[in-house]
Amino acid sequence: MGRGFYRGVVFMAAGAFLLSASIVRADGPPSGKVLTGKDAFTDYSKERPGVRRKITVADLPAPYATKGVDNGADMVPRPNDAWPQAPKGFKVELYATGLNQPRLIRKAPNGDLFVALSYQNKVMVFRGVGPDGKAKQVETFADNLNMPFGINFYPAGPNPKWIYIGNTDSVVRIPYQVGDLKARGPAQKLADLPGGGRLRGGGHWTRDIVFSKDGTKMFVSVGSHSNVDDPDTHPEEFHRADVLEFTPEGKFIKVYAYGIRNCVGEAIHPITGQLWCSTNERDMLGDDLVPDYITHVQEGGFYGWPWWYIGPHQDPRHAGKHPELKNKVIVPDVLLQPHFASLEMLFYEGGQFPAEYKGDAFAAEHGSWNRANRSGYEVIRVPMKDGHATGEYEDFLTGFTTPDGKVWGRPVGVAVGDDGSLYVTDDGSGSIWRVSYTGK
Repeated sequence: MGRGFYRGVVFMAAGAFLLSASIVRADGPPSGKVLTGKDAFTDYSKERPGVRRKITVADLPAPYATKGVDNGADMVPRPNDAWPQAPKGFKVELYATGLNQPRLIRKAPNGDLFVALSYQNKVMVFRGVGPDGKAKQVETFADNLNMPFGINFYPAGPNPKWIYIGNTDSVVRIPYQVGDLKARGPAQKLADLPGGGRLRGGGHWTRDIVFSKDGTKMFVSVGSHSNVDDPDTHPEEFHRADVLEFTPEGKFIKVYAYGIRNCVGEAIHPITGQLWCSTNERDMLGDDLVPDYITHVQEGGFYGWPWWYIGPHQDPRHAGKHPELKNKVIVPDVLLQPHFASLEMLFYEGGQFPAEYKGDAFAAEHGSWNRANRSGYEVIRVPMKDGHATGEYEDFLTGFTTPDGKVWGRPVGVAVGDDGSLYVTDDGSGSIWRVSYTGK
């Protein structure tokens, strides 16, 4: 997880037709059941909509219980009979295709969908839904960026004045009025960020941006330079594996939370106002270590990387280091499959899905490279109760792999449209999927 590159050639899926069914695996666990203990650890063949899992600290194996492996995705074109699978009552349509690895996606106040095409150094905008289920209008909003990922609008509300973009090495903003399909002015750099992008050997390169509920704080996530290098002896890890706090004008305030190896996706809970992160953890400790996670982020909180993980568990590669931090390591709210590569997340505030989905989180799982049997390549639902996670997660949108373990799709971003549909970017097939609830 966290590599951000593919093995082999990524093929764009041909055709734009709608299928009502796809490859359905009959050997998966039943929907509705919560799998726990060893049964909670899964691979692609057992992922199907409606299956819930709950992983706890007690379920974690010892380091090196299995050997760490390099098992990158074998990308193939989408087979003619392959289509993402959602729970009963949901419909999946192909909203856009032929894109060059679409990444993070965020909705503007008027319903436009802004998408980062990081490897093309541009941000595109998609407007409306036509009779064929496709976007009515598609434009390039801004280009000449530097591996953009995070996108957000400021100030919050119906009439923001700026679009903020997280380049790999900076935060920039562009003047904006609701309805703009083209940037109305040049990007203004507000702050430099550590790194510089994977193409320059900069490690984790994605930078997300969210604003506090009161609009006074800007939170920028910066992943680690490495898998598990010690910041004590590696100065390139300075201000990395952190969430950094700035003013909206770009003044650095402090490290808001640290030891978070790679908080790829950020979200603000709409009720509590807490910052949440969807996080890639470290690799090469075995198939079932270390769990990726989704969690609220405590101000000043320490999440373990690189010396500790998931509470007081020391990484054997740093044995004896920083014993004073052992009891300070925060256990995340929701433990996911190790090596899932958990990316963008959000809280569902739409009105289209059934009432029980209201307030739950959704997150895109890009899929493993560091596991003997692949896992991930799906979108998950994280049940919430009164603003707090239950600790479970549920397979929601699956089917991005073939029965023999090859991969045709890799979810990256999630956004909720004005009509309450869920939009999912997929940089494996170069597509955006639209998931709507019909009840049928």
